[in-house]
Amino acid sequence: MTTPTVDKAAIRTSLHNRGICVIIPVYNNVGTVDAVVSDALQYCGDVFVVDDGSTDGTTALLRQRSDIRLVHYDCNRGKGHALKEGFRAALAEGFAYAITMDADGQHSASDIPAFLTANRRWPDALIVGARSERGASDAKGSRFANRFSNFWFCVQTFHHLPDTQTGYRLYPLRRLHGYRLITARYEAELELLVFASWHGVALLSIPVSVYYPPRGERVSHFRPGLDFTRISILNTLLCLLAVVFALPLWLLRTTATLLRTIGTAAMLLIPLFFIFTPSIWLYVKIGKMTEQKKRAIHQLMYRVIRFAVYRIGLPGVRFRCQVNPEVDFNKPSVIVCNHQSHLDLLYLLTLSPRLIFLTNDWAYHNPFYGFIIRHAEYYPATMGIDELLPHFKSLVARGYSIAIFPEGTRSVDLQIGPFHRGAAYVADELGLAITPILLHGTGHVLRKHCHHLNKGLVRLIVDKPISVETLQQHPTLKQQTRLLHDRYVEWLAQVDDEMARNNRRNGQ
Repeated sequence: MTTPTVDKAAIRTSLHNRGICVIIPVYNNVGTVDAVVSDALQYCGDVFVVDDGSTDGTTALLRQRSDIRLVHYDCNRGKGHALKEGFRAALAEGFAYAITMDADGQHSASDIPAFLTANRRWPDALIVGARSERGASDAKGSRFANRFSNFWFCVQTFHHLPDTQTGYRLYPLRRLHGYRLITARYEAELELLVFASWHGVALLSIPVSVYYPPRGERVSHFRPGLDFTRISILNTLLCLLAVVFALPLWLLRTTATLLRTIGTAAMLLIPLFFIFTPSIWLYVKIGKMTEQKKRAIHQLMYRVIRFAVYRIGLPGVRFRCQVNPEVDFNKPSVIVCNHQSHLDLLYLLTLSPRLIFLTNDWAYHNPFYGFIIRHAEYYPATMGIDELLPHFKSLVARGYSIAIFPEGTRSVDLQIGPFHRGAAYVADELGLAITPILLHGTGHVLRKHCHHLNKGLVRLIVDKPISVETLQQHPTLKQQTRLLHDRYVEWLAQVDDEMARNNRRNGQ
């Protein structure tokens, strides 16, 4: 099995554009630090090395390098203090994130692309590199220390992480809480996780490789007796703070989220159930259903939803729409959009009254608003493309566009999932161009399997249509679907990086 080629130059560019640097705290690791730094520089051009008062020649070695930012002080203060100095230096230069690596050679820079991918998916999260139990057990006492730390972390935060002792992490620097108050020594990394969890920062784990040099070669500054005593005292204090500080903070935050969600539900559902649906029902029942009435239903849906999104808005949610000037929604096409959230349809309906969507059986037969969906001539996807085609041909002849989510379901990790061939097939059969649309942020505001709203920014971007001639340059449906999929993967990465650059520029 061949290992996929990694474009290190592209990764370096993406890390810099997103404001991600690497911080390596070091104390008396003259035998390994040079190789660790060189390894990191292959993937990231912005490397801070914090020399925590080394006395073994590490300082002289690092001062010979011109490709790093060196932070040095004479007296050894501990890893916690080194991290604080590294964070301050990175923030002073405008970086938004920092990947921390140990200087003893146990971490491989080849895992940096995995941190970049996780950061694109969850830009506000603290990403923790989880070592395998097998790798951690190679060092004496590591397995016990990690399980000991994991247990107390779960008690203090009600969250589980498989590896709370790893130093390989990505920190969102502007969402660090209490880092100026952390202790100066080994246990500081546990404090950072606890404080982040208490303040609602998402904590995610990704698997990373680990290498422990032979026992005789490894440099370790962990002192089992003293450091376990310090950690035990710290855990006692954190358990007390969890009761008097973290629990009230969690209740306050949960209440605010609940009120925001209830307010949104009331804003959307009360008008839908008690005003909009009865009005449509009366309008349909009085008189004969005509083409004019069908268009009026679409116009009413379009205007009501645009008013709700642009004039009222969801609580805590900002919305931006960008439409390429070459797009004309009065000209039928196949609309293709990525799928992140139940909110996607809401925002897409603000674009035009001439959009027809495929829906699921549950929505199609819903007792409250299924009536509207059916009379808006939306169709359940379970009918199958071949059975739907005659309906699509009729709708296109009447001036409507067909909107399809080619992933078929909402993305769990907010990345682009595999595309089905239905969109390319419909475009080919009907001789239509494809209008690509990207939704960004709906999955952060309302995540799959989540029942509450988060604050955030939603962007809706409509790109210029892909012409029939361009599609025909790729003769098979598989090639056309691959063209669409690859375009969306690249497009989403570009928008992610653009958002990160804007946040970095605005100091967010």
